[in-house]
Amino acid sequence: MISSSEMTEPTTAQAPETVTAVATETEMSRERDGEEEEKIRRQKKLEEALEAKSLRRIISAYLNYPEAAEEDLKKWERSYRKLSPAHKALVPHYALKFERLKRCISTNSYFIFNMLQAFEPPIDLSQDLDGYEDSNLDCAPHEKYVLDERHDSSCQPALTNNCAHEEESKSMHDSELQKKDTNGPSPNNYSEDARNNDERYDCDGGHLIHDHGNASLSSHDWLDPSLQTHVPLVDVDKVRCIIRNLVRDWAAEGQRERDQCYKPILDELDSLFPDRQKQRYVSLSSAYRVNYMICSTPPSCLVPGAGLGRLALEISCLGFISQGNEFSYYMMICSSFILNYAQVPNEWTIYPWIHSNCNSLSDNDQLRPVSIPDIHPASAGITEGFSMCGGDFVEVYNESCQAGMWDAVVTCFFIDTAHNIIEYIETISKILKDGGVWINLGPLLYHFADTYGHDNEMSIELSLEDVKRVASQYGFEIEKERTIETTYTTNPRSMMQNRYYTAFWTMRKKCAITT
Repeated sequence: MISSSEMTEPTTAQAPETVTAVATETEMSRERDGEEEEKIRRQKKLEEALEAKSLRRIISAYLNYPEAAEEDLKKWERSYRKLSPAHKALVPHYALKFERLKRCISTNSYFIFNMLQAFEPPIDLSQDLDGYEDSNLDCAPHEKYVLDERHDSSCQPALTNNCAHEEESKSMHDSELQKKDTNGPSPNNYSEDARNNDERYDCDGGHLIHDHGNASLSSHDWLDPSLQTHVPLVDVDKVRCIIRNLVRDWAAEGQRERDQCYKPILDELDSLFPDRQKQRYVSLSSAYRVNYMICSTPPSCLVPGAGLGRLALEISCLGFISQGNEFSYYMMICSSFILNYAQVPNEWTIYPWIHSNCNSLSDNDQLRPVSIPDIHPASAGITEGFSMCGGDFVEVYNESCQAGMWDAVVTCFFIDTAHNIIEYIETISKILKDGGVWINLGPLLYHFADTYGHDNEMSIELSLEDVKRVASQYGFEIEKERTIETTYTTNPRSMMQNRYYTAFWTMRKKCAITT
């Protein structure tokens, strides 16, 4: 027989071991959780630092625009000086043309600087990559914020995630824009110089810059050299692409191209949703009778690859809850300025065609001014709920909360910007309501098809037939289909006109079969 003391002795001896074991396991679990939280925190900080670096680089590209443009001008002047006196005598107006070009560059720079002054960065730009050991991630920002430029035939093909190119390219000269250039105005005085230049010489006979007294260059210290980096010339080319995109979206001169690209989409939306603006009335019975007007909720439409925002705005003006989605900070900085800060139509003047001397019918054609915006966005009659959303299309809209949320998705010159076009189609199908429509217009000029030297770069390049076959696997049925001929950011007076024969379709997502 075992006594009570014998029974309790082993119990008291084992209890501390059990407690110690449990405590040790709990501490290890907490350590693992702490390490995981620290890893997540560091990853988040790294992503923020990468984004800050990317945004600083994009801002630097904008700030380097005047210097890069003036370098091109100096190259043209050097070529002119090499002519013999007899040959110079045949083009005596060239010296005057160079002076006009300087003033046009100054005017473009004035617009850019005012645009940057209005920009409110969504992140802290002072973040850097110090302390992060993975040097491969240093390339990531270049991949993430690619500008849609392959459709623009006058732009270089998009170079993405290409650190080697950055090292091999001719770098910009010292980009500390506080220093005065003897051949051009100081950036600190762009507002004054641009106005004075136009007063001294009018590039097109009487079109003066509007005096924007409310756009002060002192509101943000964008000229702080710590926020600037040396950028390759390909980055500045993207700024020139933005200037041409301004014509496409926000100038009267771009109306023909908008009619080719946007009007078929707008007409299709108008016909597919004929009752969107109708109002219905109901009566409520009570001690007295009152008629209440109830407006039905407008249909929702998403525009991935919205660029500078004109198509998304036009869809909103049709009576849709419209949201534009854009990936490129180059685009977002500019679209925000036009959509939120434009005060009157034709408020700004730009010279979009000055960056090339090729295929010009005349100097006056090349140096002609373009006024923007052709409408005042805030007075255009937008539907409540109009918005622009920044970020990668798949990342933003693959969230579960987006599933089945949209009545329509409109893609214009967009689907070929994908690394994996199948993923785009899958996402469009996921976010559309049953019975929702996908309207597309564009070519299949796959943006990553010619990216060389990157074994890990992905580019799925389907034929149009395969695109339609894949779409059918995700529940789409083609209702309409035709080819539309159009241009993309093309100078309408150029001797060279690149044209696309784009695929235009309306597909409807089949309703799920209920059992």
